[in-house]
Amino acid sequence: MTDFLFLIAGFAILLLAGDILVRGAVSLAEKLGIPSIVIGLTIVAFGTSAPELVISLDAALTGFGNMAIGNVVGSNIANILLVLGMPAMIKAIPCGGAGSARSAMFMIGVTIVFIICAFIQPIGLIHGIVLLTCLVLFLADSVRFTRKQKAMGEEVEDPLDEVEGRIDNNWIAAGLLILGLIGLPIGGHMAIEGAVGIARSLNVSETAIALTIVALGTSLPELITSLMAARKGHTELAMGNVIGSNVFNLLAIIGITSVVIPIPVDTRIMQFDIWVMVASSLILLPFVFFCKPIRRRFGLLMILSYIAYLFMVLISRLKEQCLRPKQRL
Repeated sequence: MTDFLFLIAGFAILLLAGDILVRGAVSLAEKLGIPSIVIGLTIVAFGTSAPELVISLDAALTGFGNMAIGNVVGSNIANILLVLGMPAMIKAIPCGGAGSARSAMFMIGVTIVFIICAFIQPIGLIHGIVLLTCLVLFLADSVRFTRKQKAMGEEVEDPLDEVEGRIDNNWIAAGLLILGLIGLPIGGHMAIEGAVGIARSLNVSETAIALTIVALGTSLPELITSLMAARKGHTELAMGNVIGSNVFNLLAIIGITSVVIPIPVDTRIMQFDIWVMVASSLILLPFVFFCKPIRRRFGLLMILSYIAYLFMVLISRLKEQCLRPKQRL
């Protein structure tokens, strides 16, 4: 029970710290005159991915590197199957937005690069530099594409519209930024301690917990945002948010973590979970290329697929542990 409380408390602190960090950072950035598209693609994107980043770093630094990979792979699967599937049950998700196809193809390309790095494991400094270089190229291309759309007179969504409660007072904004930076590592460490404890009490590997409970917890910001947008009838941003989050997970989180410390990759992730992530990404291509919305029936199929995946991960790990009770996974 204590481990579950630690995990829940850790997630709560992560979500709160990430939120106030984004508010403080965005407020200060606007005061400095930084363009909104740059703020949206950097501060806001990093802020919403902060739970995954902090947990992955903490896991790798405390000797649970497989949890870092499991967290990112599991989060990317949850982002597509759950974060897109659940809002589609409320209202169809349009997939024909400007740049959706190019962003989806970039996500597939990034996934391939990540898989190559995973096969040449452990994912270390060189891999991290490659991933972070791809991130810079992605950000630069996104800024260029958005400015081109504006120059052509096309309507472009302001990424800062999703950030509520911006602060006018610079000192308060700076204080929120500092509190966020302090809260993130505390919440991340508590979540890791709870997750490891749960894994040991259930007699399964830490990787299995990272792929399921931890990944689901770190995807909560995206899920809550998508559900709230769907209730208000604004599902058009869901596809872009999910693709952007997945790209950041693979490039920024794995890139930064691997630059700090080499990350091993569990062979079972390579044999199964990583391919589920690829398949989840590929199912989006027909929708974005043919501009077809994700409707309720397919949304239900995505949710059921995610539930089936969770059961497969936990059951397979439990079976392996029963067959090898004396070997720590």
